[in-house]
Amino acid sequence: MDPLDEKRIRTSFINCSKGEASRINLPANLSALPWDDLDFLGWRDPGAPDRSYLVAPREGGIVGVTLRVPQGVRRSFTKTTVCSLCLTGHPGSGVSLLAARKAGALGRQGNTVGTYICADLACSLYVRGKKKSELAGRHEESLPLEDRIARMVGNLDAFLDKVFEGE
Repeated sequence: MDPLDEKRIRTSFINCSKGEASRINLPANLSALPWDDLDFLGWRDPGAPDRSYLVAPREGGIVGVTLRVPQGVRRSFTKTTVCSLCLTGHPGSGVSLLAARKAGALGRQGNTVGTYICADLACSLYVRGKKKSELAGRHEESLPLEDRIARMVGNLDAFLDKVFEGE
């Protein structure tokens, strides 16, 4: 992924207002991120742990979505420990159910779409082996790295397609 600056990130969000996008806490030191190893930029808001953000390249540019832990979801009742994007297994609360408000009119009506994602949104780093899950006895895949990356990007694209649905 090409390095992104603050302005490009803030203008990429499709499921929040410009005012909301201007108030998002961006990751510290954007220039120091491992951009060559990122297929998307994802981060949690340190001031509001129920909020996360994801910015990904899409046809025609980049797209950002705001994500939240759905209200009423208790972390102890997470039903899966496997990320639906990168298929990395995590112990305990290493995977979070995150919901994105849909883009456009459906989002303004309160419609959302959710998925289970690595709690730290570091899927790209897990796929590449740059970051390791704490899950003991992790199953190593025989699928080549390029194919695992393509699968993760495809899963992300499918999720983002659902955010755009009905727009």
